[in-house]
Amino acid sequence: MFLYLAVLTFAQAAAFQGWNSLYTNFAVEVAHLSGKENGIVQSFREVPGLLSVGVIFCLLYMREVTLTSLAIVICGVGVICTGWFPTLEGQIFWTLILSFGFHYFEATNQSLTLQYFSITDSPVIIGKLRAITAAASLLMGGIILLLSKTLPYQALFGITGIVALAAGIWGFFQRPEMANLPPQRRGMVLRKRYWLFYTLTMLSGARRQIFMVFAVFLLVQKFSFSLTEMSALFLFNNLVNWVLNPYIGKMINGIGEKRLLTGKYCALIALLIAYAYCTNPWVAAGLYILDQVLFNFTVAIRTFFQKIADKEDIAPSMAMGVTVNHIAAVAVPLVGGMLWMVDYRIPFLLGVGFSVLSLIMVNFIPSNLSPQRK
Repeated sequence: MFLYLAVLTFAQAAAFQGWNSLYTNFAVEVAHLSGKENGIVQSFREVPGLLSVGVIFCLLYMREVTLTSLAIVICGVGVICTGWFPTLEGQIFWTLILSFGFHYFEATNQSLTLQYFSITDSPVIIGKLRAITAAASLLMGGIILLLSKTLPYQALFGITGIVALAAGIWGFFQRPEMANLPPQRRGMVLRKRYWLFYTLTMLSGARRQIFMVFAVFLLVQKFSFSLTEMSALFLFNNLVNWVLNPYIGKMINGIGEKRLLTGKYCALIALLIAYAYCTNPWVAAGLYILDQVLFNFTVAIRTFFQKIADKEDIAPSMAMGVTVNHIAAVAVPLVGGMLWMVDYRIPFLLGVGFSVLSLIMVNFIPSNLSPQRK
């Protein structure tokens, strides 16, 4: 199972990093999207996340690993086609396609990880998978950096998407399941005692959009970072995360989810204020890298859930978690794009508010958290 997840995680990360490296410059330079239109595209990108509850219904008709491989194939096709449609409508449609693949993979990937690995092993495994994500992103970022001067956007999107397409096809021929695991509940699972997991997940999704949408847009539009400069930034960012990610699982096992998340949200409050009032492009780039490092600590929300959840609830709850994560995330890019047109600082100050609420919620995590699973 680890090999299966590692290969598909690598492919998904490479495809998403390639798309992420190319999209903003493609949107500004080729599609000529405004800040508002970029917000619209990014809002549509989050709609499949909101519809990730559909994973629950897909699992009524197919194996979880089959859905996982199919999601990677869909993501690859969406990325390949993105570069051929430099219009608002084209970007919306193909972003939706690749996003369905991305978000459905996220749900099943999280589910399989928590099902197949123990409470103490899963933080370490998640850390390793995130290191693989960073390594794939580092490699793809390097490829984009090297080829961006010589190849058109269509070819760059094509190279990126083929990686995911090939890995997804490979996944269809694998059989990584174990027969002795508890069967997962079929249908939707929404339990009152999981309220804190849902709340932290929703706030995390809202705050994440400030980073995904407006931090990158700040660098390109306000500070005029070129495609080459953005690719170099992504490259260095992923190098940092490749080195640090394996230690996050050890930190969770060492100090616990509550302390780790408390430190994360305190740092985010200061970081988002700095985003809003930064005037130096290199300081802004440094804030971007620190932001990505702090985002990796979000895995503690998942391991917290594993410790309080019934084993049979993991698959449907991970799908529900991705959906909950996107309740606010769908609206934030659209609303933030409109607020950006008033003052670019407002979306970052909105992120401060999300971080403060998250910090308050973290205090409800038990200090000495112990497994309570049946």
